[in-house]
Amino acid sequence: MNTTVEALEDNKVKLSFELDAKEINARIKQAYKDFAKRYNFPGFRPGKAPRPVVDNMMGAETVKAALTEDLVNEVYPLALDEHNLVPLFKPEFDMETEMVEDGKPFAFTATIDVKPEFELTSYDDIAVEIPEATATDAEIDQQIEELRNYYNDFKDANANTKVKPKEFVELTIKVTDKDGKELTQLSCENRLYELGANLFPAAFDAELIGMKKGEEKSFDIDFSEDTSMLGQTLGEERGVLHFDVKVDAIKKKVLPELSDEWAHNNFGFKDLADMREQIAQSIKDQKEMNKSRRIENECLAALASRVEGEMPPAMCELQEVNLLQSFYQQLSQNGYTLDQYLDTMGISSDQFKQDMKQQADDVVRQDMALDAWARHNKIDATAKEITAEFQKANVDDPVAVEAEWKASGRIPLIREGVIRTKALNDIVEKAKVTEVAVKEEKPKAKKAAKPKTEKAADEKPAAKKPAAKKAPAKKTTKKTEEAK
Repeated sequence: MNTTVEALEDNKVKLSFELDAKEINARIKQAYKDFAKRYNFPGFRPGKAPRPVVDNMMGAETVKAALTEDLVNEVYPLALDEHNLVPLFKPEFDMETEMVEDGKPFAFTATIDVKPEFELTSYDDIAVEIPEATATDAEIDQQIEELRNYYNDFKDANANTKVKPKEFVELTIKVTDKDGKELTQLSCENRLYELGANLFPAAFDAELIGMKKGEEKSFDIDFSEDTSMLGQTLGEERGVLHFDVKVDAIKKKVLPELSDEWAHNNFGFKDLADMREQIAQSIKDQKEMNKSRRIENECLAALASRVEGEMPPAMCELQEVNLLQSFYQQLSQNGYTLDQYLDTMGISSDQFKQDMKQQADDVVRQDMALDAWARHNKIDATAKEITAEFQKANVDDPVAVEAEWKASGRIPLIREGVIRTKALNDIVEKAKVTEVAVKEEKPKAKKAAKPKTEKAADEKPAAKKPAAKKAPAKKTTKKTEEAK
């Protein structure tokens, strides 16, 4: 097989293929043998039916048509590997003849879209600044506040207190369907409920606003299109449900007083000073663990800023699709819906879409920057390094998987990832990194800061001492964080 590559305008490449007549004759002969073995031809043993019989039974052009398709599917991926091409979209094939013919060469072309090549404004080593791996008083205070919220308590509010948003209330609830049948799995007595937690629909919370202790109320809620946690679990019982609700009590969250005794009894510290000291060390250790990743991200951002021009819209759209697929998969694994995520983050769907588009542009720009750095510094991937990627993968037969990827023309994707990783390692190794002191903001008031999130009343931490937060996974090919 002979293949040639011709660069076209608009980042397109034309691959031309030609198989000589001798090769085609051999392939046609073998194809007829395969058909004779695969199908039952009366009067002939498997594999012994002559060509005229096969044509008569299967159709005069069936074998040649099948062989033509097989040849295209076989040689096209091999050419991608040979010329290290990564198509952005499906190829456009142009056949000189509709199918293979005896005694004639077979030729066709494939036109594909490929990524463009960008240059950097500078290939000098990168200089970045990162914060020192120290713990500020604000960071320590924040972690202590989170721990206080784990150990909260509740007390009854005054009798004339009205239910407000984000309030905690004790409710007795009876739920019935359209036929008046009680849904016992949803009905409850003296249940502690937090408004705004998205457990029930927003319409349910709205009905509670303004009620007082001892008051009762009846109302209907339509769950047909509801995205709350309850709405997601109803299944076939979705629809209009009737609620009879009584406010048994309105609760106020009470956080424990900061004291040496509290620090010792709940976490095993000697006193508050010891607690602050060990939390500070935990924060510092966490920052040290994340330092390499922080340096990588800063280097990537600095490198990407050296790429001039707009990124190709088609590449950004493809990357946006990839990011969305990964994001929705994470949501599904954690039992969340998009609406729940948007509500938790406090952003609109339009802002979410805009953020995703920006992330996609960032990823493409960083990839183009790494490609440019690799070309300039003649960084390549060896066959051994590519094979090592399959060996590191969690598959039963790495050799077979690599062969499968090669046959399907996907090895260039692995090669691209290896090259970009080596380019990033080269950039980080040469980078000048300066650690700068973190400027600590002066607190406006001495009272404890309001916690970012509130935990359920019965939720307690598993560990006796606060553990360091889990370090994010080290990035390789894709260097931009996805929404979590």
